[in-house]
Amino acid sequence: MSTTTAAPVTKGIVIAVVREQAPGEQRVASVPEVVQKLTKSGYEVRIEHDAGAGAYYPDDLYAAAGARIVTGRADLLQGATIVLCVQPPSVADVEMLAEGTIVIGFMNPASSLSTVARMRDRRITAFALELVPRITRAQSMDALSSQATAGGYAAAILGADNCPRFLPMLTTAAGTIRPATVLILGAGVAGLMAIATAKRLGAMVEAYDVRRAAGEQVRSLGAKFLELAINAEGQGGYARELTAEEKVQEQQMVSAAVARSDIVITTAAIPGRKAPVLITKETVATMRPGAVIVDLAAETGGNCELTESGKTVKVHGVTIIGPQNLPARVAYHASQMYAKNLQSFLSLLVGKDGALTREFTDEILAASLLVHAGEVRHRPTLDLISGGKP
Repeated sequence: MSTTTAAPVTKGIVIAVVREQAPGEQRVASVPEVVQKLTKSGYEVRIEHDAGAGAYYPDDLYAAAGARIVTGRADLLQGATIVLCVQPPSVADVEMLAEGTIVIGFMNPASSLSTVARMRDRRITAFALELVPRITRAQSMDALSSQATAGGYAAAILGADNCPRFLPMLTTAAGTIRPATVLILGAGVAGLMAIATAKRLGAMVEAYDVRRAAGEQVRSLGAKFLELAINAEGQGGYARELTAEEKVQEQQMVSAAVARSDIVITTAAIPGRKAPVLITKETVATMRPGAVIVDLAAETGGNCELTESGKTVKVHGVTIIGPQNLPARVAYHASQMYAKNLQSFLSLLVGKDGALTREFTDEILAASLLVHAGEVRHRPTLDLISGGKP
């Protein structure tokens, strides 16, 4: 194993990077390129043994970047100032942390209430990257967008892999093959990446989003934007929920587009709520045999009525895929982007004097602060834990 001498620790800040334990999680919270920058800046960086193995970042690359490889979770976390993770820590992890330790990663608070409560009780400080505000200054820290980019790419590849048709048009001695038609429902970050990937593969691509402003972005990628006289743009770049009449209009147009498509990729989501149903079982019955649906909203209920989260099912000759954690399928680059998001976020926590700040007044830190000083700071999560009681 090759090693280099780490830069002197000038800030007294110890960063621990855990090996993810969630089933199917291949990503890692930091990569050697970022670790090298952190160690040169004076941080002490510890990497749990084989933390990067699933994303093809072996221990020797971290060691060469100046990190210390640690075997054993308890040894890794003991004395850590900051813990970096992808998935929320377990309650067992929290028990190993000292009071005041800072944990940064995706926290999924609504489904990790026991962990949130334990972090509160042990006076841990936790920042949830999914709460980072979508403002210009926070773009480099927007892990939701970086991982949605990875998910959109993986969705297009998954659709192509399960489609029995060529995606591009081919002219051969055996005749001309018409290009496949790919439909993307939802033109957010994941949808736009799916559009771009499907276009590169040579398919004819159509897309629909209830936000009319998305049409320009769709067309700029060379896809056809399905027009409907509805503007459902909501706050923060997300879509608002449609009215009953708007839903009928949308369903009619979407159903017709789905029926003529070879691959349909759905990405529609409403933060904190069940995913809207865009494809009914009746619509699935109208699709061509061999057609494929890749439902990126599978984990929140699915955009297709027949989606089963974590499973692939076939109905009326249509393959319906309900993938979980698509970014983990491209873990190498997903981890690279995520690590750079965290690197940018860390810069907000350290002042020019090299000291760790404990006054989280910066708007990005304040918005993403989940737990601090024995209190749950994120009101929706607090309501879930306490039933709305102060």
